[in-house]
Amino acid sequence: MKSLHIKLLAGAAVLSLASTSCSKLLDEEPRSIYEPGFFSTERGVNGGLTSMYAHLRYIYGNAYYYNATQTGTDEATWGRDADENFLAMDLSGRAALNANNSRADVLWVNAFPNINTASGIIKNATAVGISPALVAEARFFRAFDYFMLVQTFGGVPLDLGAGELQFNTNPVRTSTRNTVPEVYTKAVFPDLLQAINDLPAAPRVIGGATKTAARLYLAKAYLTYAWWLENPNNIPTYPAAPRTDPAGRTAQYYYQQAYDVATAAIADPGPFKLQATYYDVNVATNDRNPEMLLFADHTESSELYNGGSLTFGSGGSPDNFAGWMMTWNYTNLRSAANPDGSGPISSVQREAEQHLGRPWNRMAPTVDVLENTFADKTNDSRYDGTFTTVYRGNWPKANVPNAVLYNANNLPVTPGSAILTFLDSEPATAITYPSSTGANNVGAGVLPGRADYVISPRGISRIVYPGLWKLGPYRTDNGTGLGQPNAGSTRPFNIAKFSELYFVAAEAAVKGATTKPNQSARELINVIRARAGKWRFDNNGNVAKVQDNSAAMMAATPATITINYILAERSREYYAEGYRWFDLVRTQKWNELATTYRIAGTAYGDHTPATVTRSIQPFHYLRPIPQVQLDRMDVSPDVKATYQNPSYN
Repeated sequence: MKSLHIKLLAGAAVLSLASTSCSKLLDEEPRSIYEPGFFSTERGVNGGLTSMYAHLRYIYGNAYYYNATQTGTDEATWGRDADENFLAMDLSGRAALNANNSRADVLWVNAFPNINTASGIIKNATAVGISPALVAEARFFRAFDYFMLVQTFGGVPLDLGAGELQFNTNPVRTSTRNTVPEVYTKAVFPDLLQAINDLPAAPRVIGGATKTAARLYLAKAYLTYAWWLENPNNIPTYPAAPRTDPAGRTAQYYYQQAYDVATAAIADPGPFKLQATYYDVNVATNDRNPEMLLFADHTESSELYNGGSLTFGSGGSPDNFAGWMMTWNYTNLRSAANPDGSGPISSVQREAEQHLGRPWNRMAPTVDVLENTFADKTNDSRYDGTFTTVYRGNWPKANVPNAVLYNANNLPVTPGSAILTFLDSEPATAITYPSSTGANNVGAGVLPGRADYVISPRGISRIVYPGLWKLGPYRTDNGTGLGQPNAGSTRPFNIAKFSELYFVAAEAAVKGATTKPNQSARELINVIRARAGKWRFDNNGNVAKVQDNSAAMMAATPATITINYILAERSREYYAEGYRWFDLVRTQKWNELATTYRIAGTAYGDHTPATVTRSIQPFHYLRPIPQVQLDRMDVSPDVKATYQNPSYN
């Protein structure tokens, strides 16, 4: 996978998509870049609003940016086929993270043009008669982008060339970074407060910005800023600034605000709600459900509106190809045509189906994730609703005529049978593993009497591991075949969920916010845990399972909730969805929770986990300013040096 470098002038105004529609779907008309005067027309402002949503595709679903949010945390490490973009993010000694290989650049190069577009809409909307509700969408996205930027890079520029938060119409070659408090108090908080006031409860289009979405991001911003003010582990900030609020408010004030805003959204959710089961949250047939507050949308009905090919994935934006990264090459699995084990046949073909998809093997879960994060696989449905742990035979879809193949122990398997199973726990009987690839071609083991090959949690490696079901592809146009497994996913990439309001409020409560009746940290977390205990389908067993373990889940919740417990629950709920780096950086727990991990090596047949140590330094809590930004600045070397975050020069 090549690193994609995008040129940027920090003040450039870019619009990629135009024209809204009165229908409930966002009607996109791809266009060339607009000149700034177009914003002085109603059509131009409406086009800018549509581009707010389109810009999400260039960030969310982009696998490089996805890597920057996951690799190096306690959720993921590099996979066997990782390149420097992934090795550097792991901080485990394979490559040094720097301004050239940090893929947080995807956020930088896409957020600033969108911020300027938002400022153009805000400036011109009144003159052309655009309603406050539509202007509020631009305010929401300007705040959204600034919030993501300030968490990632520290202080960032509010002036793109025409003054702070002003629409810039001329390219500029200079830039000055504001401080973290300035970004929050001048940009993020005011825009979100106004957005909450003016946005509707129900979206004007499917996936549109709403009052509830704005409340979630304001609560998250208050919570994150409170942690920043408190700074419990003395993590440095940049540009250097006192850890004080310009208005003299304390961290405790902002923790309370986070709690109050989040619980207000829970009490007044509009059309949003929790899904009945965790499976319902993530199963592709239920995409765009009422738990989703914001997503980067895609479609299989039109390449024009999808923003990318429907038949072949480019490995670049705006494709949704994040789900490839934690997909190992299951197509190397072999079963036998004959009872004596001869005649190898690829029994699990590449398919555009949620359990499978396109293998890329750039990232991998760790043994610790399988054994510790998801320790309870019996009551808690979230392990089953997160991973593909059973790989089933689908060879007839590739026109392989055999009605029966022979698998582990030379036992027969039929289409739909389990070919390889990742066990929930270490078995009582030792697995017999081959020394290398073995008959199954991927080094999986056998247990007596089982027709499926098996690998235990401690036997996963950087080359063979459970896949990520929740981000797997889904198509309705596969017919009876394998579909288009090489294309980017046509599913939406989920960015924000209603469920997170419970976590934000619970975290603020742990940090000292005064709580409301029946909304203590434990009670809020137990709403999520109770839902996690409800099953309606055994995803990997491929069978209906109506079971309610809510009581057991809630009883197992500790009496005293800690930040580490909330982080563990967040990982179970949002595993590999792009939250984790932000969670660990916000709470300053990254070094504590992610310094070591266990996983076996890069060779088939390696099932002996090694303990790996990362070197997570305080300066890593900010990502480097992208080299592409520095290269476009026409300033002296010493100014560039001070623009970059310390220790990345």
